[in-house]
Amino acid sequence: MRILLLSQFYPPVIGGEERHVRNLGAALAQRGHDVVIGTTMHPGSPEIESDGAMRVYRLRGTLQRLSGLHADSERRHAPPFPDPELVLALKRLVAQESPDIVHAHNWIYASFLPVKPFSGAPLVVTLHDYGLVCAKKNFMHLGAHLCSGPTLTKCLSCATRHYGAVKATVTTLGNMGSSFAARRMVDRFIPVSHAVARNTGLAGSDTPYEVIPNFVPDDVSVPGPEDPRLEQLPADGFILFVGDMMRLKGVDVLLKAYAGLERAPPLILIGRRAPDTPAEFPPNVRALGTWPHSAIMHAWRRSLFGVLPSVGPEACATVIMEAMACGKAVVATNIGGMPDLVDSDETGLLVPAGDAQALRQAMQQLLDNRTLLAHMGKTSLARVERLKAGAVVTRIEQVYRDVMRPAASQALAPAHRSQENHRCG
Repeated sequence: MRILLLSQFYPPVIGGEERHVRNLGAALAQRGHDVVIGTTMHPGSPEIESDGAMRVYRLRGTLQRLSGLHADSERRHAPPFPDPELVLALKRLVAQESPDIVHAHNWIYASFLPVKPFSGAPLVVTLHDYGLVCAKKNFMHLGAHLCSGPTLTKCLSCATRHYGAVKATVTTLGNMGSSFAARRMVDRFIPVSHAVARNTGLAGSDTPYEVIPNFVPDDVSVPGPEDPRLEQLPADGFILFVGDMMRLKGVDVLLKAYAGLERAPPLILIGRRAPDTPAEFPPNVRALGTWPHSAIMHAWRRSLFGVLPSVGPEACATVIMEAMACGKAVVATNIGGMPDLVDSDETGLLVPAGDAQALRQAMQQLLDNRTLLAHMGKTSLARVERLKAGAVVTRIEQVYRDVMRPAASQALAPAHRSQENHRCG
């Protein structure tokens, strides 16, 4: 198959979604497919380059030129509505590459919708977050509570608090329009967890979808080169948090829970700082900032267990898979896609979001019962196999085949009905 993967960002911009697209493209290329990446322009990067067996095209968008619209100049997001210049660039790319399938990731799909009728290629869209219904993508109302569902008035007031009135209005209305069109034009949605399917309104609808999680490479457990940053880690075991150090990730809850632990080992935080990152940390807590992925994997191997206390509905946390691949248990909150990944009492422990006492008790349980901790680590190693490329990419390939054979697919039960009762992965 000739496969065009569309992603608003791509390395050297690094994040979970970007890493997923790159890993997916590499895995598909290894299986003999002709893979092309379409992404937005990044300063200092060539317009066309090779990444292994993949060809990468960096496309210019009109809104990308307006730097004042973007909070982070390094991450100029594709808009949730057709960007005129990006639409034309995608049309030229499709004419040049003639893909059999187009697989878009998040909002860049909106700029492909006008091109789809002329492309002749089915469109698959992976939803890595809640952007199909949420202008902020995180499904948190006013940044504090899990949203009960979108309405125009509620979404506008919530987005205005985040973006300001003008940007919020354009983003919210544009997103609602693109979402309406996408539900009629996208051949198959791939939400990365049951929470994404449920909160975006796919579950229980007639829109075709299949829950397929993100994945980690088959060789994720093979250690990379040592990194000088590893010298910052404690010599003995430690508890590890990996992620943006913000309230939405539950960092303040974690610090409160950690303060109540008995005989607590060091707590290590690795990730980007945010405007609401605590200015100071308690004794025995080390905030190490952003690390390269290979160094993070070494940190997982040296840790006792991981903790991901998010108060927002994480869609499908790759850090949990990476911890599992290193044979580590994870204490996580039972919100979003976390229950799809963590088998409570088997590969880790799930606690209510925002409950510092429950989080402390769960961490204390693993510290006090090293036999249980070792058992969970061993179980994690076994069960992460369902979350590796070998298993997950095979499922994505089957989606491609299904949407390329619409007549055959219509003879089968809708994908969402057959998948609804299965766990992620």
